[in-house]
Amino acid sequence: MRIYLLIQAKQIKISPIMIFKRLTDICISGLALVGLSPLLVGIAVAIKLDSEGPIIFKQKRIGEGGEFFEIYKFRTMKTGTPNLPTDQMQKLPSPVTKVGEFLRKTSLDELPQLLNVLTGQMSLVGPRPALYNQTELTALREENGVLRFPPGITGWAQINGRDELPDQVKVDLDKWYCDNWNYWLDWRIIFSTFGAVLSKRGAF
Repeated sequence: MRIYLLIQAKQIKISPIMIFKRLTDICISGLALVGLSPLLVGIAVAIKLDSEGPIIFKQKRIGEGGEFFEIYKFRTMKTGTPNLPTDQMQKLPSPVTKVGEFLRKTSLDELPQLLNVLTGQMSLVGPRPALYNQTELTALREENGVLRFPPGITGWAQINGRDELPDQVKVDLDKWYCDNWNYWLDWRIIFSTFGAVLSKRGAF
């Protein structure tokens, strides 16, 4: 872990407070995985009883520095559903399972990403990682320096609109976060996320 932190510091020239961000990610994700284990097991059983297919859905996303990684989610759709951005899925007949609909509305399908956070592929807070085929969004993020930050489970764009926002607006919000980041901003976003989830605003 010490090696990983040193590599992170070298790659994006972070301050000691950014290392503290990483340590916070490790502590919270580890404790959450243990504390939420009964809930995680319950969700896994419900998914398995509801439809055929794997419990965990893996998807290629674009992470820090434009590197690809596999994001983990609880499966909410029928197997064989195409990899499309969430907002584009509205144009197709709904592939979402009964259990999946509840998980998506409550954002419980995102809980396995705590593993991504624990391993260092993601942070608790940061720009949401784009799909590997969202080339326009990725190009805009690269232009605006957004990819210098690790992607997050939640972020500034998520508490200000989530999936209904146009790509340019998402990037503008992500850029503001990257340019104005501080440790307490992350906590503000984390607490605001609960309100965004409860309101179901922008969730599909």
